[in-house]
Amino acid sequence: MDFLTILQVLDSSVRLATPLLLACLAGLFSERAGIFDIGLEGKMLAAAFFSAATAAVTGNVWLGLLAGTAASLVLAGLHGLASITFRGNQLISGVAINFLASGLTVLAAQDWFAQGGRTPSLGSGARFEPLTLPLAQELSGVPVLGPIYVELISGHSILVYLAVATVPLTWWVLYRTRFGLRLRAVGENPAAVDTAGISVVGLRYAAVAICGVLCGIAGVYLATALQAGFIKEMTAGRGYIALAALIFAKWRPWQAMWACLLFGFLQAIALRYQSINLGGVTIPVQVMDALPYVLTVVILAGFVGKAVAPRAGGEPYVKER
Repeated sequence: MDFLTILQVLDSSVRLATPLLLACLAGLFSERAGIFDIGLEGKMLAAAFFSAATAAVTGNVWLGLLAGTAASLVLAGLHGLASITFRGNQLISGVAINFLASGLTVLAAQDWFAQGGRTPSLGSGARFEPLTLPLAQELSGVPVLGPIYVELISGHSILVYLAVATVPLTWWVLYRTRFGLRLRAVGENPAAVDTAGISVVGLRYAAVAICGVLCGIAGVYLATALQAGFIKEMTAGRGYIALAALIFAKWRPWQAMWACLLFGFLQAIALRYQSINLGGVTIPVQVMDALPYVLTVVILAGFVGKAVAPRAGGEPYVKER
């Protein structure tokens, strides 16, 4: 494997890891506040459909971004209503959101566009185009550093750079702000937060709303940047992989980024090398396609016992009188 091929694989890894990273950070905010969210997959799927549908009709990708984020926020609000206000089972609420999004998106796509549950292909202006960073052309001839800058750093859509910037922003919010301190405290001991006169319900709804926004951007990226339109079940389990990455990272933002890049790298390898010959034995393409999901199971089996979730996670808070 030559240097250029390695850069191309890493470039694909970054692109494929972006929706995982955004969804993982979304789950990080929610679960740090004590709200487990299995519905990351459903929110991403709804955002992907509504962003692609809006962009296809209007020809404006920014309106698609707004529509996709709004759709994700609506589902996040439903999850918050069920699990915070009505104190329902958070896992069941998340699963219900996944089922709702799975059926609703296909039904709406078929009814609106009659293309077998997909949207029309998005053209220029209706999707996020790659950005060429400054000095990319000038540095292209520089050995080693030039190809790294041109192939790996430059040439991504704006949502990729936004996802990368969200990692230090998440760290700063959680560990360097009063809001982040209170958010983490709600996930560990909501009674203490309530005793201090701070609204547990308000903080948890804020975390769920942030989760909705980040999931929305992840879904928008899938339909308007990574691909050029919506297709049935296009999230393909990415929400569950993001949850596995979150557990693997032990609910910390920087570790979450590296975990998502690992999953993205495995997906890039599976896409680029559809079959690999090892000692005369050819590994089928199905094995390569399943590799990221196998890793998900291995990580959950090997690390779920070692990663300690927020203590109040999954438990509705009942105010003491």
